[in-house]
Amino acid sequence: MRALIKKFVGEERGVVLVETLLAVPVLTIFAVGILEFGNMMWQRQQLQAGVKDAARYWARCRPTDGAGNAFMSCDIATARLIAFTGNPGGGAPRVPGWDEASELSITPTTLPSTPDENDIITVRGTVVYNSGPLLPLVFPQQFTIGYYYQTRYLGW
Repeated sequence: MRALIKKFVGEERGVVLVETLLAVPVLTIFAVGILEFGNMMWQRQQLQAGVKDAARYWARCRPTDGAGNAFMSCDIATARLIAFTGNPGGGAPRVPGWDEASELSITPTTLPSTPDENDIITVRGTVVYNSGPLLPLVFPQQFTIGYYYQTRYLGW
């Protein structure tokens, strides 16, 4: 038995194969982790852009002129479309799976007729992270990405 162990320890022909078998799984997991993290940051950045766009639109809407006459048609549905797709007419979603009205809250829901210095628009967006196939193997729970943005109500 000692002779077999000495022969195995002294042999160098299979070293590259053994090192490769040890290194490849670690490097693969590391590379997939970097890609998954990058995808998560991209989805968060898209969520941020949508929330900010909806807040800017809603902060600049002015439904009536100073005399109470209808001035412009501003509605929350258009703000939601801008947040979800980046286009007031709709289109492909910015973030996969981010398209439910419950995932975007806009306050106040009705705009004042004239802007006041204390009027604040708050928009909150959340989405469940749409991961690749390998992340649930490591982390079975789902991640929720959230962002909120506040700005003053300006009107047109």
